[in-house]
Amino acid sequence: MRKFLLDTNICIFYLKKRFQLVDKIKQVGLTNCFISEITLAELKFGAENSDKIEQNRLMIRQFQEMTQVVPIIGALDLYAQEKARLRKMGAPLDDFDLLIGTTAIANGLVMVTNNTKHFERLRGIELEDWTMEFTL
Repeated sequence: MRKFLLDTNICIFYLKKRFQLVDKIKQVGLTNCFISEITLAELKFGAENSDKIEQNRLMIRQFQEMTQVVPIIGALDLYAQEKARLRKMGAPLDDFDLLIGTTAIANGLVMVTNNTKHFERLRGIELEDWTMEFTL
């Protein structure tokens, strides 16, 4: 069974019940979906930066409890290599996105994002966009 790393934007769409992502995640199985520590940090920042801080904190806490969080430690060598390679190419990637993407690669996970053009510069990444069929 394939396993997936959900990008921050996919998590936000899921929490807002957009693009039928609740059904898609049920279809692939929640146990096959993971998030990076970086994604969790970004979600927590979003809650703190919102107008409904307490409500969003609770929603993120509940999401965290039902989701498996992947540490970034196993991706740090690959992160450094890809950051250097992309910088030399003149095509750098934001550090947080680079950490999320290399976490997917290092753990053999399919990266699920609606920003595939952003991540396709990473060597060895497998990408899916679960929002595509609903944006046409």
